[in-house]
Amino acid sequence: MRELFIYYRIEASGAAIALAAARAMQDRLRERHPTLAARLLRRPDGPGDNPTDQQTWMETYSFPESGGVSCELQADIEAAADAALKPFIIGTRHIEIFVPCVS
Repeated sequence: MRELFIYYRIEASGAAIALAAARAMQDRLRERHPTLAARLLRRPDGPGDNPTDQQTWMETYSFPESGGVSCELQADIEAAADAALKPFIIGTRHIEIFVPCVS
């Protein structure tokens, strides 16, 4: 089952607006793909841990009933994120693909 792990950095000062945009994007994706499992995580940086006042976020996506995230679904996720999150992302949005070691 192919799963996506996507990480990037955002300005901490814009986190509340970025969070609303990311949640809305994932809600729209789940409406189009009802069994899509989508999560949004944040690295727990404390005030002294990150002198640049940026946060590292991670989105995860799995699609268990269809054998995983297909290339077509991945393209849909990437297009949705580009439209919703581009103003908030600093640098590159890194996409990693993983599959289970044992099925």
